[in-house]
Amino acid sequence: MRSRALLFDFGGTLDADGLRWSVRFHAAYVAGAGRVGADEFEPIFRASDQALAAWPGIEGLGFRAMLDAQTAVLSPLLIDGDAIDWTTVASRVHDDAARMYDRNRPMLQALRREFRLGVVSNFTGNLVHCLAELDLLDTFDHVTDSTVLGVAKPNPTAFLATLDELAVGPSHAWIIGDNFEADIRPARPLGMRSCWLTPPERVAPVDGAFDARIARLTDLPEVLRSCTA
Repeated sequence: MRSRALLFDFGGTLDADGLRWSVRFHAAYVAGAGRVGADEFEPIFRASDQALAAWPGIEGLGFRAMLDAQTAVLSPLLIDGDAIDWTTVASRVHDDAARMYDRNRPMLQALRREFRLGVVSNFTGNLVHCLAELDLLDTFDHVTDSTVLGVAKPNPTAFLATLDELAVGPSHAWIIGDNFEADIRPARPLGMRSCWLTPPERVAPVDGAFDARIARLTDLPEVLRSCTA
């Protein structure tokens, strides 16, 4: 019986080694001759996230369709939006993510033989559709989408509700994520362990605590072995 659980964030964790969607969209936009710098792009992308959450029918979109919707709301917010081939931008983001899913899938399938797996993501109501399109849905025992649940991370309810579905207590669970404030900081007060997925150059908060830090999601099995040895 699998009596332990691993909770994963989605964006930036399952589809990238700690890189936010805004960073990856900006890289794809710049590759398409976009002229807005990274610092200016960041708040614009956050505004597009808010617009995406209100996109008609968002709750039924799969992964690629959601990326197309994101570019549709992002384009008018940028000074050069009309000059960008947004289909190519979405394709670059999609293809990079797909390669990561293909890399990570065998590892997740192997971990599921020992752990109960869950996803806990601040998302737009369509996470199940995205995971299904990416051939990842059957890898997880439960999926928590903040819009469906009505509660977003770092609210403890997002984690505890998922653990309840998995029938695993917090002391027997890990959270693996790239967002320190939303994923990692809430873990310790709940009695969970945490693994921060982040590029090596990123500086940890001085008041933050975590149990492990990795630069590649595929380093996770070694962390788990060392912590349970």
